[in-house]
Amino acid sequence: MRRMILLAVAAMSIAAVPAEHAAAQSRPLPPPASIAPPVPMTPGERLVPEPLPAEPGAPGTGAPNAAPAEVAAPPVNPALQVQWEVKSRFRLFRSEKDFRTIVAADRGDGVLAAEARLAQATDGRGWAQDMVARLCVDAGGTLVETCDRDGEKENYLSPQDHRVGVLLSGPLTAGSTCDWSFADGLNVPQQARVPCEEEVRLRVRFGVPTIATVDVTATDGSRQRGSGTIQVRDLLIAGLGDSIAAGEGNPDRPVKLSDDGFCFRRFLGGTLSEYYRPGRAGFAGNKSCAVAGADTTITAAWNRQGARWMSAACHRSLYGYQLRTALAIAVENPQLAVTFLPLACSGATIDAGLFNAQASRECPLTARGGNCAGKSPAQLTALKAMLTKTARAQPARGLDLMLLTVGANDILFSSLVADVIVDAGTERVLFNRGGQFATAADSQRILASELPGNFAKLRTALKPLVGGNLARVVYVSYGNPALAGPSSACPGGRDGFDVHPAFGVDATRLRSVAEFVSGQFLPRMQALARCEGGILCRDPNTETMNFVDSHQTAFANHGFCARAETDPAFDRECVSTKGETFNADPVSAVSDPLTCGAAASEYRPYASRARWVRTADDSYFTAMTYPEGVSGSMQPSDIHDATWGVLSAVYGGAIHPTAQGHAAMADAAMPAARHVLELSAPAAVTAEPLPPPGTLSR
Repeated sequence: MRRMILLAVAAMSIAAVPAEHAAAQSRPLPPPASIAPPVPMTPGERLVPEPLPAEPGAPGTGAPNAAPAEVAAPPVNPALQVQWEVKSRFRLFRSEKDFRTIVAADRGDGVLAAEARLAQATDGRGWAQDMVARLCVDAGGTLVETCDRDGEKENYLSPQDHRVGVLLSGPLTAGSTCDWSFADGLNVPQQARVPCEEEVRLRVRFGVPTIATVDVTATDGSRQRGSGTIQVRDLLIAGLGDSIAAGEGNPDRPVKLSDDGFCFRRFLGGTLSEYYRPGRAGFAGNKSCAVAGADTTITAAWNRQGARWMSAACHRSLYGYQLRTALAIAVENPQLAVTFLPLACSGATIDAGLFNAQASRECPLTARGGNCAGKSPAQLTALKAMLTKTARAQPARGLDLMLLTVGANDILFSSLVADVIVDAGTERVLFNRGGQFATAADSQRILASELPGNFAKLRTALKPLVGGNLARVVYVSYGNPALAGPSSACPGGRDGFDVHPAFGVDATRLRSVAEFVSGQFLPRMQALARCEGGILCRDPNTETMNFVDSHQTAFANHGFCARAETDPAFDRECVSTKGETFNADPVSAVSDPLTCGAAASEYRPYASRARWVRTADDSYFTAMTYPEGVSGSMQPSDIHDATWGVLSAVYGGAIHPTAQGHAAMADAAMPAARHVLELSAPAAVTAEPLPPPGTLSR
């Protein structure tokens, strides 16, 4: 009788869920003052061993021959609280262990503070280098349809159920036994008998409530009952945009540096044009420039020692602010799950990247050594396909939040950077002839004439993907990377830019670009996103995006020229402010390429620094990217070629945010994301400190 009553109650509760869920996808967003509080959070993050299954015929197993005599149910004690959390709730991770590593670094004080703890625990080597191999993506960086997560196969876009942990709290005496029953009205109730201090783990169906009932028997035979409802909210979050959105500059597994020199040629020709820089550790091929033409076996051996990305074609990274924002939402909310769709791609413009395919940064890992298609699919096309699959399986499910950053490549920002940092020599002449440079005036013309129309086209395309309301789009603006303070640009010189002999920051050109970015580009992007400042939108009430720029103030003090006494010792002792970081003698540089005498392998790509922006030296030391996906005209003759000497120094993220910079952007995005999702900020969490540096898995 008791079970029949529970099933009836569950069925009545379930009947109204689909309609309510469908309505939630299209309802208008509330004004800031009316945000509803989230479901109460589970205090703490407690893990206990899985309960052992009961013996056949034991009480609580539901076996036909074990039906106990009918006993009156004890009264429900409201002081008994059924607490629960979703396990491994950031669904891009295959392993709960990886998610727990991120949770352990959280203190409720933001992503940037957590990033500092993770950097310390990994001795600056990076927390993502092993996790990148345990994601719900294939070797090319594409989301897989079915993902094996901790031994359970799940449909990534349309999960049927979620794994939860349930624990009872309240007035319990030591040694009490808990008989649990979990009924969803669709299946035979799941049951378990465990000591009350143990957590019960089970899978509950997505989209319907599960009624949890627990009968507590104390050692003296007294009984009481607790009850609660479990219903998982699974958020569907997409990330779109360019290199800043993707996480460029921060490979999940950074390149390992050799302490020996590796030879590059300059465009001048002859032995006098050769120079040496630290190479890739593990490469056993010819490190001198004495290579006659391309050698595919040497190139393949070189590629095997490269950096590793979530997506090599897009330089998409776990450190990117969009992923860190989605991950932070999962960390903050134990009773939510987050299904993240990472689509942002380095090099993307609105036209080539969002609407149409674009050139790849590198070939996917599986394609290295073979043919490279050289193209990454259009982000909007990929997103529409994913949402179509989701709608077929779960019609009531829609996109809950979109994170977006785009526009810098549209105004030729990389060409602006090239014009600033390529200071002299044959390289500047050749780059200028090849149209690789752009001035602030060139970018201003595009900003005024082309970008508004392209952004309006994008706005129209995005609207139906977010239920007709662009308030679900959180546009996160750029930080100005070239500032030494709120109103001053970084000085010129070779500090951080001496990895290539032709590099050197021109102070006049840099000041012009910094002023253009702060005074024109960033305000214009705000106006485009907010439908203001003369930007006309057909319906501002539904076409205004949530715009985020609160991180720009902090970036003004953390530009690429920022230095501090707290910077890593390698940076302070080996990166010369005068541009004398590398040994200029081609004989001694073969075995000792750094003038400071230290080993290049001592560089720590993810250590905390004053600068939140990668320099050209940082880019080389962290990624050392050789872009296989570039056009035929840019393909070098071999790995020592002058073209790759330039590209390897900048193609992996020069003038892009570091992991710290991305974490600061995620912190800035979180208030807007919580508003869209109707979540509240959590209280600060008190937890044990992370282990000493270097103790996390590598």
